[in-house]
Amino acid sequence: MSLRQIDPKQRGFLIVNSHPTGSAETVTRMWEQIPARADGSSPVVLLLGHSAGYGLATLLTGIRQHGIRGVGVAFEGAETERRTATAGWYRTAAAARLADETGADFAFVNTDAFSEKGKAEVLDLIAEKFGQVDYLIYSLAAPRRTDPDTGTVHHSVIKPLGQPYQAPALDFSDGTAKVTSLRLEPATDEETHATVQVMGGADWRLWVEALAERSLLADRFTTAALTYIGSELTAPVYRQGTIGAAKQHLENTALELNDSVLAGSQRAFTVVAGAAVTQASSAIPSIALYTAFLHTILGDAFRTTAQQAQDLWDQLTGTTTPVTDEQGRIRLDGWELDPKAQDQVRELWADPQAALESSPAGADWFMSQLRNLYGWGLDGIDYHQPDQTTVVWPTPQKPGR
Repeated sequence: MSLRQIDPKQRGFLIVNSHPTGSAETVTRMWEQIPARADGSSPVVLLLGHSAGYGLATLLTGIRQHGIRGVGVAFEGAETERRTATAGWYRTAAAARLADETGADFAFVNTDAFSEKGKAEVLDLIAEKFGQVDYLIYSLAAPRRTDPDTGTVHHSVIKPLGQPYQAPALDFSDGTAKVTSLRLEPATDEETHATVQVMGGADWRLWVEALAERSLLADRFTTAALTYIGSELTAPVYRQGTIGAAKQHLENTALELNDSVLAGSQRAFTVVAGAAVTQASSAIPSIALYTAFLHTILGDAFRTTAQQAQDLWDQLTGTTTPVTDEQGRIRLDGWELDPKAQDQVRELWADPQAALESSPAGADWFMSQLRNLYGWGLDGIDYHQPDQTTVVWPTPQKPGR
C-alpha cells in the first residue's frame, strides 16, 4: 500500500496524473445523480469501454435502474513508481464497490479490447458466468489499434479532409482561458484509413461475430455503438473530418450487422449522443470552445452523460419509444441541436474572444469538468493530505462464490 502526496500535473488540457479519492468521488456523485429504480429485468450486458465518459454513465445507470449483470472491459494503467494509476483504474474500483453494495453481479476486465487475447478472455468469462449476452454496448475510444489479421498498428489522427481547417479554439496553456486560432492541414488517405480502422466499426463487428460464433447472443440481443454528429461549427474537424469518416464507417457497420450476423429479433444500432466533457472530446480542436459556449447558452439544460445514459437505456429496453432518425440511429442529441440553442452558439462563435470575455463561466466550467474527470478540484476533498494510491483492480469472482 502506498500513501502519497499528489499534486496535479497539468499542461493545458493534458492532465497526466489522477487523484484516487477524487476519481472515486466522481463515480459516487454520478451514481447519486441517477434516480434509483428497479424494473426487474437484470439483463446481461457486455460493456466495452466502461471506465470513462458515456461508458461509465451507461454502466452506473444500467446497474442502478435496470439491475444489469455482466462484464465491463477497459484498458487502464496501474500505479508505477513515478505515477498514480489512471483515473479510469480508480473509477473502476469505485464502480465495482457500488455494484457489490447493490448486489449486482458485474465483473471488470482490464485488457486490450482490440486484441484477440482480450476477446478470448472476456468471452470465456461470459460463457462461464452468464451464458449469453442481452446487450453489447460499444463505447471504446483509443488512439491506436492493432489489426488482428495483419498485425498492422493503426494510429488515429484528428484532421480535416480535403482542405485545411482554421478555427478558434479554447486555450488554457497559461492557466487562464483565452481564445486562440488553430490551423490543421488535411489528412492523407493513409491517415484517414488508419483513423477509420481505429475508430470505425471494424472491431465492433469482430466482437459481435465472436459472440455469435460461440453462441453467446441471446435471442433478443441488441448492440449499440456510440457516435456523434455535433454542430455545423465543428463539422470541418469532426463530422467532415477523419473522425467523421470513422463514425460513418461505424454507422454503416450497424446496417451491415443487421443484414448479416444478426437475424430476427436481434439488432444493431448506432447512438448519436450529445456533447459532453470527456477525456476523448477534450483532445479534439475547437470542441472545447464549442462545448463551453453551448453550456453558456443552455446552463442546467445541458444534459449530462448520466442523463443521456438514462435516455439510452429507456429506449433500448422499451421503457420509452426509441427516437430514431431516417438512418435508424437512436438520437440523444436533440437538446444540443435545438435550432434556438445553435443560433445562440453561432452568435458567440462569430466573435469568440468577446464572447469569452463577457461570459467566461462556460470556459471555467469546461476546465472544471475536465479536472474532475481525473479527480481534481472536487469540493470536500483535502488535496493537501496524502492519499492511498495503491488500489486493487476488482478481480472477477468465479461462479458459485
